[in-house]
Amino acid sequence: MNEHVKNVMPETTDLSRRSFLVGTAAAGLVLGYAGVPGIGEALAAAPANFEPSVWYAIAPDGLVTVTCGKADMGQHIASTMAQIVCEELGAKWSDMRVNLASNDPKFNDPVLGAQITGGSWSTMMNFDAMSRAGAAGRMALAEGAAASMGVPAGELVVRDSVISHPKSKKQMSFADVVKSGKATKTFTPDELKAIKLKTPDQYTMIGVSVPQLDIPSKTNGTAKYGIDVMIPGMAYGALVTPPVRFGATVKSVDDSAAKKVPGFIKAVTIDDKTQTTSGWVVAVASTYANAKKAAAALKISYDGGPNAKLSSQSLLDEAMRLQKLDDSGQFFVKDGDVAAALGTAAKVLEAEYTTSINIHAPMEPMNATAEFKGDILHIYSGNQFATRSGAIAAGAAGIDPKFVVMHQMWLGGGFGRRLDADMMVPAVQAAKAVGKPVKVIYTRENDMTMDFSRPLTYQKVKAGVDGDGKLVALSHDVVSAWPTARWGIPDFLSPSVDKKGPLDAFTVNGSDFFYTVPNHNVRAIKNEMAHNATPSGQLRSVAPGWTFWAVESMIDEIAAATGKDPAQFRISLLDGAGKNDGGAQRLRNTLLAAMGLAGYGTKKLPKGEGMGVACVSSQERATASWTACVAHVAVAPSGEVTVKKLTVATDVGTQVHPDNIRAQVEGAALWGLSLAMHEKATLKDGGIEQTNFDSYRPLRMSQMPEVAVAVIANGEKATGVGEPAVTVVAPAIGNAIFNASGARVRALPITAEAVKGAMKA
Repeated sequence: MNEHVKNVMPETTDLSRRSFLVGTAAAGLVLGYAGVPGIGEALAAAPANFEPSVWYAIAPDGLVTVTCGKADMGQHIASTMAQIVCEELGAKWSDMRVNLASNDPKFNDPVLGAQITGGSWSTMMNFDAMSRAGAAGRMALAEGAAASMGVPAGELVVRDSVISHPKSKKQMSFADVVKSGKATKTFTPDELKAIKLKTPDQYTMIGVSVPQLDIPSKTNGTAKYGIDVMIPGMAYGALVTPPVRFGATVKSVDDSAAKKVPGFIKAVTIDDKTQTTSGWVVAVASTYANAKKAAAALKISYDGGPNAKLSSQSLLDEAMRLQKLDDSGQFFVKDGDVAAALGTAAKVLEAEYTTSINIHAPMEPMNATAEFKGDILHIYSGNQFATRSGAIAAGAAGIDPKFVVMHQMWLGGGFGRRLDADMMVPAVQAAKAVGKPVKVIYTRENDMTMDFSRPLTYQKVKAGVDGDGKLVALSHDVVSAWPTARWGIPDFLSPSVDKKGPLDAFTVNGSDFFYTVPNHNVRAIKNEMAHNATPSGQLRSVAPGWTFWAVESMIDEIAAATGKDPAQFRISLLDGAGKNDGGAQRLRNTLLAAMGLAGYGTKKLPKGEGMGVACVSSQERATASWTACVAHVAVAPSGEVTVKKLTVATDVGTQVHPDNIRAQVEGAALWGLSLAMHEKATLKDGGIEQTNFDSYRPLRMSQMPEVAVAVIANGEKATGVGEPAVTVVAPAIGNAIFNASGARVRALPITAEAVKGAMKA
């Protein structure tokens, strides 16, 4: 009888801000799974499988199926997990398959202790666990083969799903060993931890651009996304959302016209005790087309609630008011004596930086299908945070989370949007109300106006330099809504250094940079008005998307004010002193790589063109990835900016799949470009004004610049690449605009009007 290897926690990373458990879901889902028709049978139907770990199984035909506990939204993380397992297992790549995990807590992230996908953490935090699982499987298979062959296990070679004994020329395939039933070795946690893994020079799979395992099913149409879910007898739900983003309530619903729509079943007013939604109504009908017709026919009266008169300007005014209060906010960084250093500085610079509301807008419309089977609620959806989403679904249903089973689907884009579970609330309540499965599909307008958006931010930075032009003090205030605080998971917040209570580090990460500045303060200030009126979420790259906009722009401003080259000025600050040792040097190296590849400082540019640099360590100091960018732009007298080229260098430590890394870096850089130059949502009368891609305009194909990428793989631990390049592009472009025209822009997105205005300033 085969037995499971028990996984152990990998070596501790500094994850104090990220370590958490959602207790109810983690502890209770076992009951739900025990009662799930189909799951128990599936496991029982494959008694001959060799399952050395929860993360993969080898069937009697030799196929290796890796179960991925991460949401795969196009970043190929399932293939990456399989590639890491494959390396240590010694399997043939063509024998590898992937499967998406359910929300069974046994599939929780081995570091985070929950199922969550984001932060560019997946490869970084799972590399060790997947490697050990693969190695343990190889050792168990080898022992089984040795017993069958009658040879010492230590003389066996495992390669390409074959275990061979060179001396006797005997060999067995993985399939042979599995069918023999002799792979029975188990590992204690200590034994698993003690396994000596391969060193980078021994890799044969890691670092190879193997074919991605999810591509065939996504190209032949067999891959199932949430929107593809079909359940016999199910109905469809179309949303009617209120004119106010959050806080409105439904006063009355007149469904007399909707009743004339064929197939109309019921209008369900959402009563959401989880406070995820407010003022929503779902029209349920036999088809989605009829559900939309019925939704359009509903006559709904609203109370707009407390946020009905607010605008983007209201949120910005409030942010500026809060920043001026000495006692608002909590300190995230408090090094040295900033006030004293600013008081004696030879020169003090001060600047304000803003970013607008931004929308995720994944191409697959938000959707969820809910089905009650006896006591168990089944949810079918593509979701980035199954642990929390299960609790939201349970709250919407009024049941214990242990009775919720999430069926993870492929995601047609996520970017942080599917960390939220709002789509499950109407699906659950509609299914409960009509007594049959219901699939709810958002329209683009629903998604745009009800997105958990990137918050509007306001930052004020004050810097002091001494007589030699050396940066001696930096004060940085960050005012925004607090997206993570909205989740209500205390362990996801961080203690402030001034002990004034927890703060949302996801609003200030990145401001604790790797530059050496002896006196440095960062204050995180919650904009309660924005927090309530525009419930915000984690949009790809999260805080570093705005903190590095301010930091890297200000560093450029200081360099200009002191007559120094901005790149060389950064290099002088990246000296690796004290707590910055190691990180600063890696960041300096990526900056040098980007500069060299771009020809920074050597290439002569025409009048009106310029290059700007920026370098970042996003996401967090504890999970940093080292990324630098040189932007090359042309600025017309009208203020129109053409981004001609982005050169990005990134230090990933260990690269698992070079092509995939390059693709993610390119995509992230272009996403950053889109946020820097184009994307802007606005609040008016409490509602988001932009409803579709005609008014919310991301980067167009015709606006694509040349993108050059240099990947530094130095054998250090693997880092994440999905987001860092997002954060480095905007400041690099802003700095390039200054280099080309002398215009300093401090608001995102950058407009021609702002550039032209700054030219005159």
